[in-house]
Amino acid sequence: MDMTPEIKKPIIGFTCGDLNGIGIELIIKSLSDSRLLDFMVPVIFANNKCLNFYKKGLPEYTINYASINDFSKLNPKQVNVLNCWEEEVAITPGESTEIGGKYALISLEAAVAALKNNHIDGLVTAPIHKKNIQSPSFNFSGHTPYLQHAFGNTENLMLLVADNLRMALVTEHVTIQEVGKYITKEKIKQKLTILNSSLKKDFGIDAPRIAVLALNPHAGDEGLIGKEEIEIIKPAIKESKQQMLVYGPYSADAFFARGQHEKFDGVLAMYHDQGLIPFKSLAFGEGVNFTAGLPIVRTSPDHGTAFDIAGKNKADAGSFTASIFECIRILHARQGYRDMRLNPMKKISARMFAGAKDETLEGMD
Repeated sequence: MDMTPEIKKPIIGFTCGDLNGIGIELIIKSLSDSRLLDFMVPVIFANNKCLNFYKKGLPEYTINYASINDFSKLNPKQVNVLNCWEEEVAITPGESTEIGGKYALISLEAAVAALKNNHIDGLVTAPIHKKNIQSPSFNFSGHTPYLQHAFGNTENLMLLVADNLRMALVTEHVTIQEVGKYITKEKIKQKLTILNSSLKKDFGIDAPRIAVLALNPHAGDEGLIGKEEIEIIKPAIKESKQQMLVYGPYSADAFFARGQHEKFDGVLAMYHDQGLIPFKSLAFGEGVNFTAGLPIVRTSPDHGTAFDIAGKNKADAGSFTASIFECIRILHARQGYRDMRLNPMKKISARMFAGAKDETLEGMD
């Protein structure tokens, strides 16, 4: 008799992203693998006409879906398309248009409402264009600050994930000339706290080791190439050491060149490209963007709308598919973390069982 408890399949929402980008193509390619239905119930926030438009250009991919207008009609054994609009929409792949941004926002707003109402458990977002989506209801530099605002301005962290590489950022979409003014001791400590917590509850690492990168070349060369390391970053690390295992600051170029990232569970970079250039070089097209610190789970691929290849059946769905699995994994990890905290005896029993099993195996040698 199988005593394994049945794990509830989470309901995962998918935003369509910019209608003229590669978002819907990625959704079709990923969800055409029906084996994914063994792990989740997918809900695409879009319109069946949009899916049909892109399906025509993807003849080798087969995706069957149920078209629904509300969650009472949800089909747990099939891909679901929640129609967020009924009107005909002009789709022009590869072009940045007001229409592309307008309906990307409609999709995103519907998905966030579903999260708030507990209709879906997690969210995977397709890429948006940060300029054409701007409107009175979206005055943000991307998904991350929008979701922060939507869920009560909870401080969060942009965290890029690929296998055992987890890259977090102190600053995100700000210009290089403005980066310095956002690098403060308080900000670094805040981001380290979120990263440490996420590594525990979202990745199951009991005592995570975190590396912090320097801001300046050669970690400032003892103040010769900038004093931020001495005056800001080192004091932030020193104070954070009271709550976590954190080390640095490390010179970013030598850190990755020497493979030091492999010795840590998480890395905190000071600015966007400092973290994302090595991350994308090491992730081999399967990196995932995860917004840590939010009360909900949201992941996305680590790339943009790719207008240059939109509608040409050239988009690689590797990162998008990885985002789906990471969203599901984090949901289960959070549930496991909550269960352990509610009943700490489970953890003790699990460790005792593991020890007993090891002794039994040793006796069989």
